[in-house]
Amino acid sequence: MANSDKNAALGETALLARIADALDRLAPAPLGSTLPDGDAFVWEPAQGGLVAVPHVAHVDLSLLKAIESQRETLLANTRRFAEGLPANNALLWGARGMGKSSLVKAVHEEINQGRKAGERLVLIEIHREDIDTLPLLLRTLRTSKRRILLYCDDLSFDKDDTSYKSLKAALEGGIEGRPANTIFYATSNRRHLMPRDLVDNERGTAINPGEAVEEKVSLSDRFGLWLGFHHCGQDEYLAMIEGYAAFHQLKIAPEELRKRALTWAMGRGGRSGRVAWQFIQDLAGELGQKLD
Repeated sequence: MANSDKNAALGETALLARIADALDRLAPAPLGSTLPDGDAFVWEPAQGGLVAVPHVAHVDLSLLKAIESQRETLLANTRRFAEGLPANNALLWGARGMGKSSLVKAVHEEINQGRKAGERLVLIEIHREDIDTLPLLLRTLRTSKRRILLYCDDLSFDKDDTSYKSLKAALEGGIEGRPANTIFYATSNRRHLMPRDLVDNERGTAINPGEAVEEKVSLSDRFGLWLGFHHCGQDEYLAMIEGYAAFHQLKIAPEELRKRALTWAMGRGGRSGRVAWQFIQDLAGELGQKLD
């Protein structure tokens, strides 16, 4: 073989090797078959499965004001589950910014206080767009001896979305059902996880209005525990502000704190736990104090 032919062959081989390496880098890592060590993960099926979260961004449970009833109910349900007792899947629905997702993370942290490594509750967040991969995740978790809290933030479904069927089957309806070591919590602005106008429209045009949206509405029935979150009043909003300020030891006079907090809420056009926290962040920055 001529040298030119050999060089061409070697060049093609090197090119093929580079292409193969590039494809390996682009391809997702194989999904693990067991739960890794750790207390918190994000489910990323396109990135190889469970991605560890070293530190969960949470607030102290005592700082969640105006939702005391919801707080105690969810804490009790989660504690029973962590101790191996029967517990319900939970749907936290209602007003934006009132602490739904904060409550889930705070409860997880509270439950794990003082627990040994093998007894600590695992928190796994699954994104809305990955709900259709939930059965795959559950098969991975089924063999674990640990108790696992699955969590989906801002869960809802639109008219042409069929991924809700994966969630229904995973929660209760499938052959395998939900693993005994797993519980599912979701937050949503919608009580039935679908737009109200879609419900009304399908009921109004269907031959049998009661059955038109039954399949989608019944998804929320898979959650045995419903916790509603509603807009807070001025006193509750100020209680949130005062609680945050005291916890973080912000150096400001009480009357000045109240006055500025109300002005902030007026500028935002509403009051909520999120608005309260955003005010505290702004105030702490202005005062030159860090929020630990």
